[in-house]
Amino acid sequence: MSVQNTDDFLTIVTGASSGLGAATAHKLALEGRRVLTLQRRPPENLMRESYRYPIEFMEVDLYDQVAIDQVTQLINQKYQVGYLVNNAGVNRPGSIEAVTEDDLDAVWQLNIKAPIQLIQAFLPQMKANRFGRIVNISSRAILGKTERIAYVSSKMGVVGLTLSLSLELAPFGITVNVIAPGPVETELFTRGHPVGSERRAFVIDSVPMKRLGTPEDVARGISFFLSPENGFITGQLLYVCGGISVSGSGGL
Repeated sequence: MSVQNTDDFLTIVTGASSGLGAATAHKLALEGRRVLTLQRRPPENLMRESYRYPIEFMEVDLYDQVAIDQVTQLINQKYQVGYLVNNAGVNRPGSIEAVTEDDLDAVWQLNIKAPIQLIQAFLPQMKANRFGRIVNISSRAILGKTERIAYVSSKMGVVGLTLSLSLELAPFGITVNVIAPGPVETELFTRGHPVGSERRAFVIDSVPMKRLGTPEDVARGISFFLSPENGFITGQLLYVCGGISVSGSGGL
């Protein structure tokens, strides 16, 4: 299928209730895409008159494999899915001594199993159309971060998933890429790093660009990988991190 015929394909973004996912859904909708978000809460402040198509939302608990099956069946009946952004994720901090089976189950379900299940659900359409764009979200923390055993192991798994899947799907015109954000100014980050705190100042000072990233910084990278014109870019890992990935700031 030529890129001229992909305009009406649906773009799915998971975990778009706020933060990075909301910024991504907003940018993609501004670009004129049909966007559907999947998460437990409706996206905030994402109904704009400037959108060509209003952002749609389906409630789903991505920890629930049965619920994922149900919602993906509905989507496949109603839409042609051409783009998937696996953004939803969770972090349960803890050292190797502290990490529990429950931590591992929760983190790996949301960060690895749910993306795989979603890819499996929409892949038949993409293969039939010989077109697809999949973007997975990892983290700069894969280069090393203490007290993040469950999280980092799962996010490194996202990279492995992306690399292997890109080879499997390349013959079908489907690209698979991964973005690894550094510290980004979100509600979650601010709760753990309050404005004016020493902890926040330490993180910012460790970033070569001397600032935090914004959700929009990451959304621009996602938009690039999703472009129909970028069909020769696959299996790539892009750090959006202000230079931390090359600076050796492993304590972040």
